[in-house]
Amino acid sequence: MTAIATDPPAEGCIDTQVLDHVLLIGINRPAKRNGWTPPMFRQLAEAYTRLDDDPALRVGVLHAFGDHFTAGLDLPAVAEYMRRGEKATPEGLVEPHDFGLPGYRRRTKPMVVAVKGICFTVGIELMLGADIVVAADNCRFSQMEVQRGIMATGGATLRMAERAGVGNAMLHLLTADEFDSAEALRCNFVQKVVPAGQELDAALKIAQRIAAQAPLAVVATRLNVIKAVEQGPLAAVAEFIETQKRLSNSEDAAEGVRSFVERRPSRFSGR
Repeated sequence: MTAIATDPPAEGCIDTQVLDHVLLIGINRPAKRNGWTPPMFRQLAEAYTRLDDDPALRVGVLHAFGDHFTAGLDLPAVAEYMRRGEKATPEGLVEPHDFGLPGYRRRTKPMVVAVKGICFTVGIELMLGADIVVAADNCRFSQMEVQRGIMATGGATLRMAERAGVGNAMLHLLTADEFDSAEALRCNFVQKVVPAGQELDAALKIAQRIAAQAPLAVVATRLNVIKAVEQGPLAAVAEFIETQKRLSNSEDAAEGVRSFVERRPSRFSGR
């Protein structure tokens, strides 16, 4: 598919497009290899918040315009924020890195990411903060903060070790090396590698498959997985009975039974 882009301002922007129950979220600053500026971070958080708040939207797909996902932070544009210890994302919104920081909301709905070309620093951290990643086979990844005298604070120090083990995390975080899609797949940073040019279609196909499932069950399943990762298996297991009771009493659960009996596709409403 071809995503629709606006003509971006010099500082870049985030474009959105709705396809049925899917919200396409496009990083739009291709002239600067989608280098991130403060307005882009604010607009990204607004797009993530829109996904969570609109009941008609069930899944997000984060992608980029141009040849590259992102070359990382536009350091001159964000350096002052970093020196002051401030975030470019206003409080009260869904924080795209999904840390659970005080003052910010956490995303509840699934996010699929399509990456291509250069995917440095914040690009890796945004994809690791999502749920499912499709990578083009031409990707070049690097978590290069140590080359700039700073530390990765968008989640790489947490999620690289979580996905790939401490040794693999240290290999890429401490050397600031450049690695390819095959290595990202080996480390479980991405879930699928496809020929360049097919990544957005593949990500959208996954998103549409998710959107066809029962929305309440999708959200509950995603949040239970996150709880197990962050708080441990016992915390996740403790929610099983009450969550299943709530879901079983929903209109969607009744529709699931009806569609099974009638041998037809389910038509879920999210209620």
